[in-house]
Amino acid sequence: MPGTMTHRKKIVRYSYLKLIASSVFVSFICCLLAYSLKHITGYIQEKIAESVLEWDPKLFIILPSLGITAIYFLRKYAFRNRKNKGIKEIYTTLETRKDHLPFFKIPSHYINGFLTVIFGGSTGIEVSTVVATATVGNQAYKHLHPAWAYKTELICAGVIAGVTLLFGSALGGLLFAFEVIARKYNKTLAISGISSMLVASLFVHYTDAAPLFNYTAKQWQWQAVPFIIILSLTAGLLALYFTKIVIYAKSLFAGIKNNFIRVNLGAISVGALIFFLPVLYGDSYHGLGEILENSLHGSMNLLYFLPLLLLVLLKPLAAALTLGAGGDGGVFAPSIVTGALLGVLFAQFCNHYLGTHLIVINFALFGAAAMLSAAIHAPFTAIFIVASIVPSGYILFAPLLIASLVAKLLAKKIYPYNVYTYKEVAHS
Repeated sequence: MPGTMTHRKKIVRYSYLKLIASSVFVSFICCLLAYSLKHITGYIQEKIAESVLEWDPKLFIILPSLGITAIYFLRKYAFRNRKNKGIKEIYTTLETRKDHLPFFKIPSHYINGFLTVIFGGSTGIEVSTVVATATVGNQAYKHLHPAWAYKTELICAGVIAGVTLLFGSALGGLLFAFEVIARKYNKTLAISGISSMLVASLFVHYTDAAPLFNYTAKQWQWQAVPFIIILSLTAGLLALYFTKIVIYAKSLFAGIKNNFIRVNLGAISVGALIFFLPVLYGDSYHGLGEILENSLHGSMNLLYFLPLLLLVLLKPLAAALTLGAGGDGGVFAPSIVTGALLGVLFAQFCNHYLGTHLIVINFALFGAAAMLSAAIHAPFTAIFIVASIVPSGYILFAPLLIASLVAKLLAKKIYPYNVYTYKEVAHS
């Protein structure tokens, strides 16, 4: 009997070693994939936007149509009318052992996410990256003999690497895999997740260590907590508005049978919004950076607050129209950007009209964390991702925790499903 137990322990240890090796392999491949998509998309998006502003800003109106029309023809001819459904595809795969993410999901999401964003579609590459990297993990499960029996683990390993590369947060990637993808915790998930996280951390450290924004977070005071709570409740309601408008846009456009009208109605609407508010172009990270810069030096008046308010309300609408028209993407970038804009608006309004001394960059981060947490129902993911997008972000851990939990609890209480799981409501 002792010999049998020893033999069993050896088998288990060997199995774990195979899982670690497979997770490391998946993580490295996904790091390369996410790194290339992030930097190629960011560079070309910025160059196109700068060129259009120099030539003729009216071109913004037609650019999203070019990208989404290209996606339509690629989907029809290159990918044989097989549609992308975002993160819900991963849930379907995880629920059924025999169901798999087919290999074409890697080039499909990679190319479609790239085309959506560079031509101005007002979303981001995050969900495209998540599904593509999940597919790498799923394909490793199918084709690597040592990976058998570890489907969820390898899908999560891929996702962790992808999210880590996008935001420079290994813990954010790990928690996203646990909170949003697997929605459970166990020993083998921890083994694969930590293995992938370590590889992705090293990759980021040596290739892509710069934060998304270069505005340093400031020390905060407990007197700010009531304002953080008010902002978080507002962000929770804004996330609900975002979720509802995405669901409505997808339902509305799905009912349009004419492909030309479906693609161009949404895309030209997005283009028109971008023409009047160029910050809405693509993932809007560059535009958000400019707004953060202006918030440190600009004068406060109605002409300052009105565009900010419009951006807060219209960024979710532009993202919803992009997705409804057939663009590839999700709620990550729009949630972060909209929440940060809300935080800037809130802090500047309170400082100007109520005589407070709220730190604008801090409240931009509180708004981003609250909005993201409420939109995807993942507060701990939101904390670590947002803390990583600026230098010294972790000094705000406690207020980010407050903001994320308050917004998520409100969103969950009002509407228990997020944008990834809304179909459950339709069938209830």
